[in-house]
Amino acid sequence: MSLAKHHESVPNRSIVEATAIQRGMSPLKAAPMRVCTNGFTLLEMAFVVAIGTVITTISVPMTKTALKAYHLNAAVSAVTGAIQSTRYQAIMHGYHYNITFDTASQSYQVGSKAPPATGFSNVGTAIPWCPTGDVTMSPSTTLEFFPGGTVTATTGSMSFSVSNGTTTKTITVSGVGNVTVTP
Repeated sequence: MSLAKHHESVPNRSIVEATAIQRGMSPLKAAPMRVCTNGFTLLEMAFVVAIGTVITTISVPMTKTALKAYHLNAAVSAVTGAIQSTRYQAIMHGYHYNITFDTASQSYQVGSKAPPATGFSNVGTAIPWCPTGDVTMSPSTTLEFFPGGTVTATTGSMSFSVSNGTTTKTITVSGVGNVTVTP
């Protein structure tokens, strides 16, 4: 029997299956495997999800650490900028200014003593030096600036610490108004 005749005698068979039957083989073993090329397998999706989970697990703590460092640097920058600005105001206007750093409210208040006043009056409102609340300062400090550019601490000291819990930076103000930050 020819291959064409045998193929015609077995309905709905492929030529490969018909050849396998003619040779005495099982048509299931001889049939080629069908390969689906559309979409993804469950195993491929599981690998992608596992890789994404590992990357997320690694990056979240690093992001938190970076944010804490950024908040500390922003607070130190705000404090040192406020000190220098208040000193310049005293020099420019020719009378006493002070700046009070309140650790409880995490803000600072600038005051001036314009003649003929005998006490300081607030200039504007209190300004937060750490709006996120995750940076602390110690001790509460008040610095008084004189028209000649000199500085003295009326409360606290000329050196105070700003910390985010893991890193502490020390801000030191010299008697002539130089501000230094040490890690």
